[in-house]
Amino acid sequence: MDKFNKKDYKKYSDKKVPNPPYLKNMLIAFLVGGIFCTLGQIITNILKSNGLDNEMAAAGTSISMVLIGALLTGLGLYDKIGKVGGAGAAVPITGFANSIVAPAMEYKREGFIFGVAAKMFTVAGPVLVYGIGGSVIVGLITLLLR
Repeated sequence: MDKFNKKDYKKYSDKKVPNPPYLKNMLIAFLVGGIFCTLGQIITNILKSNGLDNEMAAAGTSISMVLIGALLTGLGLYDKIGKVGGAGAAVPITGFANSIVAPAMEYKREGFIFGVAAKMFTVAGPVLVYGIGGSVIVGLITLLLR
């Protein structure tokens, strides 16, 4: 049995492992994320043109984007968008909706209490815990430094 040294093995493995198209993947992620963000801006503009102030338009846009993310997940389209768009599909608000709805759909056969309710936050739970915890710490530091 031939033994490879580290240098030979590195050469061998570099020949066998395909190089991913990084530039293409980044461009597609940028476009997909841009489409989501453009959709959010369109919603904001529509809400503002109908008389809502900045705060209410922002709230309405957030609600609409969560609804769109949840709807796309429920229809099975968000996974397809994620396969094509990669990180671009992880735009914070629609990606968050997907991270809550996907586990809920996956575990619905186990019932609403021990399936949907228990598993709904398996992905989003740590994000919420550390996000809320971090914001409390920053808030306290800000309060103390005043």
